[in-house]
Amino acid sequence: MSIKIQTCLPGAEKYHFALTCMLMYLIISGTNRPESYTLRIAELYQSVLKKKNIDAPVLSLIGLDLMVRSPSVVQMEKKWLLPAEKYIFISPEYNGSIPGVLKCLVDVSDVKKVWKGKKALLTGVSTGRAGNLRGMDHLTGIMHYVGTVVHPNKLPISIVDTLFNEEEMAHQETLRVINQQLDEFINF
Repeated sequence: MSIKIQTCLPGAEKYHFALTCMLMYLIISGTNRPESYTLRIAELYQSVLKKKNIDAPVLSLIGLDLMVRSPSVVQMEKKWLLPAEKYIFISPEYNGSIPGVLKCLVDVSDVKKVWKGKKALLTGVSTGRAGNLRGMDHLTGIMHYVGTVVHPNKLPISIVDTLFNEEEMAHQETLRVINQQLDEFINF
């Protein structure tokens, strides 16, 4: 199976093909806000998985129009959502829940083909102290409704704005729990 490895940003696609027999993982950066901590955490997950010999593309929602099921949405679905067997959602807290654009991604997709029978891992991101716990509960309910099995270790990453130095994640305990969460999900 060929897997495309990249951070998927509209207009900036780069392809690298790798042969693998592993399940395809897809990391979904659940916001359309540019330069967000959500995307940085998604890319951190990608890097950690790479060290575990798992190539996982990051699907960024920046610049995507998900209000209607357009030809570009269908193309994105075929390229990224359908081939994935395991999803890793990185979701910021927006008003005590998930961003509307992330809900639109689910709503505009072919739910039975994209989500049913697959697995998901959830990580919440916030600059506050709860790490989007409530949003992860909402996303769990949505995923269950569409037939996706959610891993029980949902990681809330709080005060995310204090965890990075200029270039990388500086908080070692956060790195440790991310590694633990991913090890569990790989075996899930």
